[in-house]
Amino acid sequence: MQGDVVDLILDDHRRFEALLRDLRDSSQDRDAVRRAFAALHVAHAEAEERFVYPKLKRKNAVDDHEADHGVEEHAEGNQALLGVLELSGTDTQAFDDAVEELARLVNHHLTEEELTILNPAREAVGPQVRADLGEQFATERNRQIDEDCGRLENVRRIVAEARRTGLLDDEDGDD
Repeated sequence: MQGDVVDLILDDHRRFEALLRDLRDSSQDRDAVRRAFAALHVAHAEAEERFVYPKLKRKNAVDDHEADHGVEEHAEGNQALLGVLELSGTDTQAFDDAVEELARLVNHHLTEEELTILNPAREAVGPQVRADLGEQFATERNRQIDEDCGRLENVRRIVAEARRTGLLDDEDGDD
């Protein structure tokens, strides 16, 4: 998969929205959907943080605050994702509540990222750089998915690291 990094990220954003709809739908295999969501969420965030945000900062398309805020929102999304993954059943009110918290955080991030990171990237970064960055993003995202990055143990590790580095408060965590 390759193309303009902005288009690739937007495609993932639409997938997130569809997966969140499926997580809310009790007629779906919600366990399979949450695994698919977890893999995409972790892989997408890791690829953005490793390649997209640093390149956009170097190109002065976004400032440190916007990129750092995106990383913080990824950490919050991962924490909410962990809450969904740790629930044993998918047909409980606790599951529905956890999905709604995940959806709230992810939808907020998608909107903000599209407005404050992707729009400036379209304007400040040329098509060849966006294409090269798209290849790096897609390669890393796919590598992460192939390595089963959305598994519970890995999401726990990522959330613990975010807490350790101060990206997350420990208030909601039991780890």
